Amino acid sequence: MAPYAIRLFGDPVLKQRAADVADIDGRLARLAEDMLVTMYDAPGLGLAAPQVGVQKRLFVYDIGEGPRTLVNPVISEARGEWSYDEGCLSVPGMSFEIIRPKEIHLTGYDLDGNEVSIEADELLARLFQHELDHLDGVLLLEHLDDDQRKAAMKELRHRVVQDDGAEGSSKGLRLL
Repeated sequence: MAPYAIRLFGDPVLKQRAADVADIDGRLARLAEDMLVTMYDAPGLGLAAPQVGVQKRLFVYDIGEGPRTLVNPVISEARGEWSYDEGCLSVPGMSFEIIRPKEIHLTGYDLDGNEVSIEADELLARLFQHELDHLDGVLLLEHLDDDQRKAAMKELRHRVVQDDGAEGSSKGLRLL
């Protein structure tokens, strides 16, 4: 069972900018381990700390090369353009074609406190940008044009009406 519940659209924690991590210690490593279990259980490719209600600038990910954690990540360069159908664990069951830079250069720290520098493209670059958005309080819905956003909000409102009567429905997906 996942150690954390993933926060869903409508939860105010998803709209706040996460604070920089001051100390990389055992508690942070334990948080990352628990986040990975939660991510795999979802299932997802990446999970940012705010998505589990923790306002720290870190995220975990695994695109098939083993689990990784990035602390205080920063994108310093972005090039190109790539359109891809993108989903989000905090907006389950919905995906949208979103254009993002195709290649990025990201720096940050691993759980041992070592500085990392990663050149990423396509899926990995998109994952990094998506998770950094979460750290900045931005959801993928904010990347949609007005018509797409209206349609997405209509669907989310419909889901809220559907879920209100369901016993044991998850928290989130609240529009106010």
